[in-house]
Amino acid sequence: MSANNPDRGDAAKPQRMVIVGGSSGIGRATAEAAVAAGLGVMLVARDASKLARVADELGGVPWASVDMTDQSAVAKWTETLDAFDHLVITAASSSHGRFADMPLSDVRRMFDGKFFGPYAVAQACLPRIIAGGSITFFSGVLSRRPGLNCSGLGAVNSAVEGLTRALALELGPRIRVNCISPGMVRTEVYAGMPDDARQAMFRSTGESLPLGRVGEAREIAHAVLFAATNTFLTGQVLDVDGGHMIRQYATR
Repeated sequence: MSANNPDRGDAAKPQRMVIVGGSSGIGRATAEAAVAAGLGVMLVARDASKLARVADELGGVPWASVDMTDQSAVAKWTETLDAFDHLVITAASSSHGRFADMPLSDVRRMFDGKFFGPYAVAQACLPRIIAGGSITFFSGVLSRRPGLNCSGLGAVNSAVEGLTRALALELGPRIRVNCISPGMVRTEVYAGMPDDARQAMFRSTGESLPLGRVGEAREIAHAVLFAATNTFLTGQVLDVDGGHMIRQYATR
């Protein structure tokens, strides 16, 4: 990424996007969409070997192996960054379980991965983001459409959305801040499930949605690019969920 004054974008150069969590799933799909749209892209994630492979497949884009829950590692990485336009943080963590049984350590780990990690990355990157740029966080439908055995995940999603609105107010007009709230999407995050169980979950969830199916990563990526580049959008939570917010839940 070429260096620029963070307070003055260079219109002659393509916009630049840093994607944290860009080696797989929605992050990778966002990187693919951004490259196709002519943006400069940098991928960030923990797995160096996966990052190197994906970066090569995307035409040799730059990448950095960083654990966003490690504040010192995040600080060290951002010190090497040149100015850029858009920060997208798709990396996340989730845990499910009954409130009465859920270990507090699991909830704290989830907040570290989905709230405090993105918080630290956004804070550290702030001086590098060019005026007129953006930050895009990720939450999820459980923030406003709760489900059984998901109290912790609903809470962390709500925290991310609250942070989004607060930062949009505080950082505007220099930087826009938005949040993508996806529904269930076919990605590698479910790879640990047995195939039959995974497909049954996709099928049953899809049947409950107005669109009759779960989402694809590329569909979320389109929303990310819109949120990042639309210059009159800030402080918004974009539900890209196939109608999950109005789905008909089964009874207990």
